[in-house]
Amino acid sequence: MTDTHSDVLILGGGSGGYACAFRAAQLGLSVTLIEADKIGGTCLHRGCIPTKALLHSAEVADTARTGAAFGVRTTFDGIDIEAVHHYKDGTIDRLHRGLQGLVAHHKIGIVNGHGKYLGDRTIEVGCTRYTGTSVVLATGSYAQTAPSIELGERIVTSDGALNLGFVPKKAIVLGGGVIGVEFASVWTSFGTEVTVMEALPRLVAAEDPWCSKQLERAFRKRGIAARTGVTVAAAKETADGVLVELGDGDTLEAEILLVAVGRGPRTGDAGFAEHGITLDRGFVVTDERLRTHVDGVYAVGDIVAGLQLAHRGFQHGIFVAEEIAGLDPAPVAEHLVPRVTYSHPEVASVGLTEDAARERYGDATTAVYDLAGNGKSQILKTSGGIKVVRAGDTGPVVGVHMVGDRVGELIGEAQLTVAWEALPTDVAPFVHAHPTQNEALGEAMLALSGKPLHTHG
Repeated sequence: MTDTHSDVLILGGGSGGYACAFRAAQLGLSVTLIEADKIGGTCLHRGCIPTKALLHSAEVADTARTGAAFGVRTTFDGIDIEAVHHYKDGTIDRLHRGLQGLVAHHKIGIVNGHGKYLGDRTIEVGCTRYTGTSVVLATGSYAQTAPSIELGERIVTSDGALNLGFVPKKAIVLGGGVIGVEFASVWTSFGTEVTVMEALPRLVAAEDPWCSKQLERAFRKRGIAARTGVTVAAAKETADGVLVELGDGDTLEAEILLVAVGRGPRTGDAGFAEHGITLDRGFVVTDERLRTHVDGVYAVGDIVAGLQLAHRGFQHGIFVAEEIAGLDPAPVAEHLVPRVTYSHPEVASVGLTEDAARERYGDATTAVYDLAGNGKSQILKTSGGIKVVRAGDTGPVVGVHMVGDRVGELIGEAQLTVAWEALPTDVAPFVHAHPTQNEALGEAMLALSGKPLHTHG
């Protein structure tokens, strides 16, 4: 049995793990990164990147289908699913090769294999033990399943849906969160009849209720059925599809059932709890500086309770590397992590919802700008709007919520506005290029500052 020591020992090579590795190496620390699969983790290989590639294929399909509305004679002849996967996988492969090049550039030691934490800042892979002056746990998450549902060829999680070898004629999506509505959007664009079932009263329930209403209205126009406030009693595969029994006694049939009920922290098979790492519902318990209860051991990304987003894990990784190096960085502010659902239309937000702002500050003021008044949105033929929230009637902007095609590209300015605790009057004078959807954010700030220009007020 061999012992190998480094300044920073990282378990998990996803967004949080590799970001920590790269930044630590930049700071002159020796780094060993242990990964059971491929560098890039879930985000690159089974999450963000492949899903968004499918969504872009879906956008192209919609563009071909609606070309006449823009004066272009296009026809939609169907989906070549093998070619779609070839495009998706090619995108993943190019990004993976880029990460491998960066690993070599930073001289990071890579260990391929399943690592198990043994305590004493030690991780074992096979017959080899690795130690670190500091240890970073970054094992990521997995697609959860419903207790009463057994997976199979026609009952799948997002992992299976990403590589489905056919376009289903009818699909049922269990779960109206980010993953569920994104796949519902893809399949609808591909020509599938989709029903989304959500136990909570609305889709994307973590967002401001205004966003949910906007998305549900858009989904109805697209022919996506959304059944909220319903539960699934059972689901089973049949000879040619699936049969789903609802809690109210109703039944639904389809060719495929996607179980999209969230993601769980991957902490159960790595020796954490057995060797002193405190867990809560499977999540690693940390302080605001991402330190566990064990000295010298940190945790980042999806295994830390909060938003399970790649960019949050990425920022966690950078923070911990700088913390280990003694730079005393500012902790990652959870309320400033931007959120984007890449459905058609998109939902993008940062900061507090209106309800959360009222609870925190006692009152809140809002303004909504409808994209019907935005030139670029009309050119794109997208609907939706932008809702901005301020603390009380004189406080800073504390939340921005947007629905519409491509609004995810506006989240940068929205995040800066909330992060800097800007007043609407601070932001209203910003000059936004015309015609852009960015103008809509400016118009919302004008309205919130009491001087609406393109709205009635």
